Amino acid sequence: MSLTATVYTADGIEQYEDLDLATTSEGTWEQTRDGESTELQAIRDRFEIHQLAIEDIFGEQTRPKTEEYETHTFVLMKTTELSQREEIEFRKEVRTHPVGFFIGEDWLVTLSPTDVEAIDSMAARWATHEERMVERGTDFLAYRLIDAIVDDYFTVLDEIEDDIETVEERVLADPDPHMLEDLNDVRRDLLAFRKVAWPARESIAYLSRGDIPQVADKNEKYFRDVYDHLVQVVDLIETYRDLTGGSRDIYLNAVSQSTNEVMKTLTVVATIFIPLTFVAGVYGMNFADTPFAMPELSWTYGYPATMLGMALLGGIMLLHFRRQDWL
Repeated sequence: MSLTATVYTADGIEQYEDLDLATTSEGTWEQTRDGESTELQAIRDRFEIHQLAIEDIFGEQTRPKTEEYETHTFVLMKTTELSQREEIEFRKEVRTHPVGFFIGEDWLVTLSPTDVEAIDSMAARWATHEERMVERGTDFLAYRLIDAIVDDYFTVLDEIEDDIETVEERVLADPDPHMLEDLNDVRRDLLAFRKVAWPARESIAYLSRGDIPQVADKNEKYFRDVYDHLVQVVDLIETYRDLTGGSRDIYLNAVSQSTNEVMKTLTVVATIFIPLTFVAGVYGMNFADTPFAMPELSWTYGYPATMLGMALLGGIMLLHFRRQDWL
C-alpha cells in the first residue's frame, strides 16, 4: 500500500509518509493506494470515514455516486482506458478503475485500488502551486482531480471514434463476415462507457447544486463545468452508438443485397433450364414402333434441329431477362 499525506500551508508544501505526523491546520490531501487494513484503519479513524464507502471503492460493480456523511462528502468516480483484450489479440475493451474522493472541510482523501495517472500528474503540478491550494481549498483540488479524470474520457472516446471510422470504411469498401463482430465490439465498449458516464454525470450534478457544505460557493461553478463536460461525453456516446447502429444496418443491407443478387442469378438459370429440361424429357421418350411415336425420331436432322430449338429458346429467355434488368 502507498500512503502520502500532503499538507498545503502558506509557507509551502509538507509531505508525510506517516499520517500521524501530518496536520490539518491549512489543507491536507491524503493519497492512498491499495487496501492494506492497517493504514486503511488509520485513515478511517483519522477522518471518520465509513467502512461502507471504502467497500464501494474496492467493489467492482459499484457505480459512480455522491453521498453525504456527517463530516465529509464521498464521491466515487471511475477512470477509463481502452486496452487490448487478453483473450483476443487486436481487440480492445473499456476498462475502469474506481477512485474515491472524501472531501472534508479542510482535507481531501483520495483512495484507489491502483495507481491513477491523472491523480499522480496532478500531484506533480500542484507541487509548484501550493499558494493556490491554500487560497481555494481542498474542494477545488477535488474538482481539479475529477476534471482530469473526465478529460481522459474524451481521450478514450477519440480512440473509439477512430475505430468506428475504420469499420465504416470497411463497410463501404468491402464488407466481410468479421465486420459484424467488430461493430458489436465497439457497441459493447460504448455500452460499458455509458454505464460509467451516466451515473458520473448525476454524481457531479449533486456537487454543483450548492447542497454540499464541503463545496464552497465560489467553487461550485467549477463542478458545473465538469458536469457540462460529462453531458458532452454522454451525448458523444449516444452519437457514436447511432453511428455504429447505422454502420451495422449498412452492413446487413449489403449482405442482404449480395444474397439477393445470388438468388436472382440462380433463379434466372433455373428458369432457363426448366423449359429446356422439358424438351429434353419429351424427346427422351423413345417410343418407336407404335402408331403414336414421334415423327422426329426417324428424321435425319431431328437431333440438331432439337438442339437448335433449345438454344434459341434459351437465347430468347436470356434476352428477355436482360431487357428486364434481371441480368
